[in-house]
Amino acid sequence: MLNWKKRSRDARDQVNDSVDDVKSYLGGIWFSRTLLTLVAVYLIVTIVIGWYWSQEPEFFSVQEHTQQSADKAQHSIVTGYTTVVTLKQVATTLLDKPGGYLTNDIAPPGIWLDNTPSWEYGVLVQMRDLSRALRKDFARSQSQSTEDPDLAKAEPRFNFDNKSWVLPATEDEYRLGIKSLDRYLARLSDPEKTNTQFYARADNLNNWLGDVATRLGSLSQRLSASVGKARLNMDSNQEETSLSGAPSVMSNGKDGVEEIVKTPWLQIDNVFYEARGQAWALSHFLRAIEIDFADVIAKKNATVSVRQIIRELEAAQEPMVFWLTIHWLWPTIFLALTRRSSNCVNCCHRVKVLLVSRSARKCYGFFYGC
Repeated sequence: MLNWKKRSRDARDQVNDSVDDVKSYLGGIWFSRTLLTLVAVYLIVTIVIGWYWSQEPEFFSVQEHTQQSADKAQHSIVTGYTTVVTLKQVATTLLDKPGGYLTNDIAPPGIWLDNTPSWEYGVLVQMRDLSRALRKDFARSQSQSTEDPDLAKAEPRFNFDNKSWVLPATEDEYRLGIKSLDRYLARLSDPEKTNTQFYARADNLNNWLGDVATRLGSLSQRLSASVGKARLNMDSNQEETSLSGAPSVMSNGKDGVEEIVKTPWLQIDNVFYEARGQAWALSHFLRAIEIDFADVIAKKNATVSVRQIIRELEAAQEPMVFWLTIHWLWPTIFLALTRRSSNCVNCCHRVKVLLVSRSARKCYGFFYGC
């Protein structure tokens, strides 16, 4: 009898233990499934947000935006107003586009995106070049004149570290640069502020176009290197001219060595999107330059060349569709973009030649190829 009771109690204990084991097992499964579901939902949401943040901003009409900005601020549109307003709008778009400024992000999904930061860097390069031109050339009557105080503040703001997350954040510095441009615009459009000027001269435009041609030339080389290219080592054989006029050759023993230049596979898309960013910003800047320097460009018969540069840059902004992202089609895409960049460089040099006076062309003809 006692044995029967003991066996009954042991069987009951075993059943209870089995039930507890089953509950623990099912609880573990449900916990795991819940955790996996949450992770999957999080990944899907971040992927969708990342895709939305990766959309490149649309073109804006330079002339219409300038008119709207002038009406809103109650400013009169004077020479140079369009260029400065366009620089301001490009900088604002860089900060306020979907997702904001992503280069200095430290959390998903921004930290996972590398194409958009490359695009942002391309835009930033052209912003820095134009802000330097404004401070150094466009707002000064001559090389020994005083620089504009607000432009002197704006340029270093835009040259601040583009990856600073905090103390100070990159976005804060760039917004301070935009405010400096606002103050310069207010003084430029005020007829009583006679000490604030914008000099739309051929030499000023020529200097900035020289920077543009250098940037685009470098991009052409990097884009062509993305698909691999054999080159001769020309940098190792520099020919210099001595004071007596006799050429002296500086060589390091690697003259004419052929080398294969190719961008690492993981950096190819970064170069591509940086080129698109520069093309996007530069196309807007040239639209503004075409308005502010209209008389100079027309007088030098350079209107067609400037418009050709704009056309090539805008054509380089054709939307990326899914089938173009297939890796075996990248060489074709890069070669097309390289060709457009090279065409822009040639047009820039053509405009520079037209902007230089006849006497200067005789002195510097070796440089301009005329």
